[in-house]
Amino acid sequence: MSVIEGRHTASYDGDLVVFLIGMRINSLRAVRAWRPVARAMGPMLRELSKDPDSGLLGYRLLPTWRGITLIQYWGSVEKLQAFASDDNRNHRPAWLDYFRQSFKSGAAGIWHETYVVPAGNTETIYGNMPLIGLGKVAGVVPVSQRGDTAAERLHRSTED
Repeated sequence: MSVIEGRHTASYDGDLVVFLIGMRINSLRAVRAWRPVARAMGPMLRELSKDPDSGLLGYRLLPTWRGITLIQYWGSVEKLQAFASDDNRNHRPAWLDYFRQSFKSGAAGIWHETYVVPAGNTETIYGNMPLIGLGKVAGVVPVSQRGDTAAERLHRSTED
Protein backbone atom coordinates (compact mmCIF):
# COMPACT_ATOMS: atom_id res chain seq x y z
CA MET A 1 0.00 0.00 0.00
CA SER A 2 1.47 3.27 -1.01
CA VAL A 3 1.15 6.27 1.28
CA ILE A 4 -0.75 9.26 -0.08
CA GLU A 5 1.10 12.27 1.27
CA GLY A 6 -0.75 15.19 2.76
CA ARG A 7 -4.21 15.60 4.24
CA HIS A 8 -7.09 13.95 2.42
CA THR A 9 -10.74 13.10 2.96
CA ALA A 10 -13.00 10.46 1.44
CA SER A 11 -14.84 11.59 -1.66
CA TYR A 12 -18.01 9.68 -0.71
CA ASP A 13 -21.18 11.81 -0.69
CA GLY A 14 -24.15 9.43 -0.56
CA ASP A 15 -26.15 7.62 2.07
CA LEU A 16 -24.09 4.96 3.81
CA VAL A 17 -24.62 1.93 6.00
CA VAL A 18 -21.76 0.96 8.28
CA PHE A 19 -22.13 -2.66 9.36
CA LEU A 20 -19.86 -4.08 12.04
CA ILE A 21 -19.91 -7.85 12.39
CA GLY A 22 -17.74 -10.26 14.27
CA MET A 23 -17.28 -13.50 16.06
CA ARG A 24 -15.60 -14.41 19.31
CA ILE A 25 -14.23 -17.80 20.22
CA ASN A 26 -15.50 -18.47 23.73
CA SER A 27 -14.00 -21.93 24.14
CA LEU A 28 -10.63 -22.41 22.44
CA ARG A 29 -10.85 -26.18 22.91
CA ALA A 30 -14.20 -26.56 21.14
CA VAL A 31 -12.67 -26.26 17.68
CA ARG A 32 -15.39 -28.37 16.02
CA ALA A 33 -18.03 -25.97 17.25
CA TRP A 34 -16.40 -22.66 16.26
CA ARG A 35 -14.46 -23.62 13.12
CA PRO A 36 -17.54 -23.58 10.84
CA VAL A 37 -18.41 -20.10 12.13
CA ALA A 38 -14.89 -18.86 11.44
CA ARG A 39 -14.89 -20.35 7.94
CA ALA A 40 -18.30 -18.99 6.93
CA MET A 41 -17.28 -15.36 6.39
CA GLY A 42 -14.78 -15.94 3.57
CA PRO A 43 -17.30 -17.39 1.10
CA MET A 44 -19.77 -14.61 1.94
CA LEU A 45 -17.18 -11.90 1.26
CA ARG A 46 -16.10 -13.54 -2.00
CA GLU A 47 -19.72 -13.82 -3.11
CA LEU A 48 -20.44 -10.18 -2.30
CA SER A 49 -17.20 -8.91 -3.84
CA LYS A 50 -17.98 -10.63 -7.15
CA ASP A 51 -21.44 -9.04 -7.33
CA PRO A 52 -21.28 -5.27 -7.91
CA ASP A 53 -25.08 -5.06 -7.44
CA SER A 54 -24.94 -6.64 -3.96
CA GLY A 55 -24.68 -3.25 -2.27
CA LEU A 56 -21.41 -3.99 -0.49
CA LEU A 57 -19.08 -1.06 -1.17
CA GLY A 58 -16.05 -2.39 0.70
CA TYR A 59 -14.82 -3.89 3.94
CA ARG A 60 -11.92 -4.18 6.33
CA LEU A 61 -11.05 -7.26 8.38
CA LEU A 62 -9.64 -6.77 11.87
CA PRO A 63 -8.37 -9.84 13.70
CA THR A 64 -8.78 -9.85 17.46
CA TRP A 65 -7.25 -12.10 20.11
CA ARG A 66 -10.19 -14.51 20.16
CA GLY A 67 -11.95 -13.73 16.93
CA ILE A 68 -12.48 -11.26 14.17
CA THR A 69 -14.25 -7.98 13.52
CA LEU A 70 -15.31 -6.89 10.07
CA ILE A 71 -16.18 -3.31 9.12
CA GLN A 72 -18.42 -3.27 6.08
CA TYR A 73 -19.66 -0.31 4.05
CA TRP A 74 -23.00 -0.75 2.25
CA GLY A 75 -24.91 1.51 -0.14
CA SER A 76 -28.26 0.83 1.55
CA VAL A 77 -29.77 -1.04 4.46
CA GLU A 78 -32.22 -2.64 2.03
CA LYS A 79 -29.39 -4.33 0.12
CA LEU A 80 -27.74 -5.48 3.36
CA GLN A 81 -31.00 -7.01 4.57
CA ALA A 82 -31.73 -8.55 1.17
CA PHE A 83 -28.38 -10.33 1.27
CA ALA A 84 -28.85 -11.47 4.87
CA SER A 85 -32.26 -13.00 4.24
CA ASP A 86 -31.72 -14.56 0.78
CA ASP A 87 -31.90 -18.36 1.04
CA ASN A 88 -29.89 -18.64 -2.20
CA ARG A 89 -26.89 -16.67 -0.92
CA ASN A 90 -24.20 -17.85 1.52
CA HIS A 91 -25.32 -15.88 4.58
CA ARG A 92 -28.72 -17.38 5.39
CA PRO A 93 -27.59 -21.05 5.40
CA ALA A 94 -24.50 -20.15 7.45
CA TRP A 95 -26.66 -18.25 9.96
CA LEU A 96 -29.04 -21.18 10.35
CA ASP A 97 -26.12 -23.60 10.67
CA TYR A 98 -24.62 -21.44 13.43
CA PHE A 99 -27.82 -21.63 15.46
CA ARG A 100 -28.23 -25.38 14.88
CA GLN A 101 -24.64 -26.34 15.69
CA SER A 102 -22.59 -23.66 17.43
CA PHE A 103 -24.95 -21.40 19.35
CA LYS A 104 -26.17 -24.06 21.79
CA SER A 105 -22.65 -25.02 22.82
CA GLY A 106 -21.65 -21.41 23.45
CA ALA A 107 -18.23 -22.14 21.92
CA ALA A 108 -18.51 -19.17 19.58
CA GLY A 109 -20.38 -15.92 19.84
CA ILE A 110 -21.43 -13.66 17.00
CA TRP A 111 -22.46 -10.04 16.99
CA HIS A 112 -23.30 -7.19 14.65
CA GLU A 113 -24.18 -3.50 14.74
CA THR A 114 -25.77 -1.52 11.91
CA TYR A 115 -25.45 2.24 11.52
CA VAL A 116 -27.50 4.03 8.87
CA VAL A 117 -25.74 7.28 7.98
CA PRO A 118 -27.62 9.81 5.82
CA ALA A 119 -25.65 11.67 3.15
CA GLY A 120 -23.63 14.56 4.56
CA ASN A 121 -23.16 12.90 7.96
CA THR A 122 -19.75 11.34 7.51
CA GLU A 123 -16.43 12.99 8.19
CA THR A 124 -13.06 11.52 7.37
CA ILE A 125 -9.47 12.63 7.51
CA TYR A 126 -6.38 10.81 6.34
CA GLY A 127 -2.93 12.29 6.95
CA ASN A 128 -0.05 10.59 5.15
CA MET A 129 -1.97 7.32 4.89
CA PRO A 130 -2.58 4.66 2.29
CA LEU A 131 -6.18 4.18 1.20
CA ILE A 132 -8.17 2.82 4.13
CA GLY A 133 -11.78 2.74 5.33
CA LEU A 134 -14.25 4.91 3.43
CA GLY A 135 -11.33 6.45 1.54
CA LYS A 136 -10.54 3.03 0.09
CA VAL A 137 -14.19 2.54 -0.85
CA ALA A 138 -14.64 5.88 -2.63
CA GLY A 139 -11.19 7.32 -3.18
CA VAL A 140 -9.85 10.47 -1.57
CA VAL A 141 -9.56 14.13 -2.43
CA PRO A 142 -7.46 16.85 -0.82
CA VAL A 143 -9.10 18.17 2.36
CA SER A 144 -9.40 21.65 0.86
CA GLN A 145 -11.94 20.32 -1.69
CA ARG A 146 -14.41 19.29 1.03
CA GLY A 147 -13.62 21.68 3.87
CA ASP A 148 -10.67 22.37 6.13
CA THR A 149 -12.52 21.54 9.34
CA ALA A 150 -14.53 18.53 10.45
CA ALA A 151 -17.64 20.75 10.71
CA GLU A 152 -17.22 21.89 7.10
CA ARG A 153 -16.75 18.31 5.90
CA LEU A 154 -19.97 17.43 7.73
CA HIS A 155 -21.76 20.24 5.87
CA ARG A 156 -22.38 22.02 9.16
CA SER A 157 -21.37 25.45 10.24
CA THR A 158 -18.94 25.87 13.12
CA GLU A 159 -21.70 27.80 14.96
CA ASP A 160 -23.90 24.68 15.40
